[in-house]
Amino acid sequence: MKIYTKTGDKGKTSLFGGTRVPKHHIRIDSYGTVDELNSWIGLLRDQKTDQNTKRVLIRIQDRLFTLGAILATPPEKEILKSGKPRLNIPKITEKDIILLENEIDQMNGSLPAMTHFVLPGGHQSVSYCHIARTVCRRAERCASHLFENEPFDEKIIQYLNRLSDYLFVLARKLSYDLQIDEVKWIPEKES
Repeated sequence: MKIYTKTGDKGKTSLFGGTRVPKHHIRIDSYGTVDELNSWIGLLRDQKTDQNTKRVLIRIQDRLFTLGAILATPPEKEILKSGKPRLNIPKITEKDIILLENEIDQMNGSLPAMTHFVLPGGHQSVSYCHIARTVCRRAERCASHLFENEPFDEKIIQYLNRLSDYLFVLARKLSYDLQIDEVKWIPEKES
């Protein structure tokens, strides 16, 4: 299979199922941002972390591929003419969301209480985590925009919302594990 097809040379691309749309279509933006997020999660997974975190990040990457495939499929193409679903993959489930919530609770239990917003940074791994968090929030915004126009399973938006929370707490945990001081955001007073 050739990597380049030249079919997108005029600014259009195909969704799963064959529908052609402009490359700036909100559906493309949605699953493209999820793909970008998955790449940042991969970079984060390449950092020095514990085995449980690596295991969870791999699971997240798997779920993001699933989520991207769902977003890449327009509603009118979800079911084949035979009546079978076009996507033969597991859906995003409550179990996926609960995994993130359990991980958040477990990490939060070992962290000092948060008294202020914290500035992103302090260590490369922490910064990658915050970048992934902000890309996740953008993916969530794109997906919610798409949802307004072409509804899909709400668990996708719930998963992205919970994932951004997970990434924020993971950034705090990485700071804690690496013994990096979190820089509190304390607004400067005008003089």
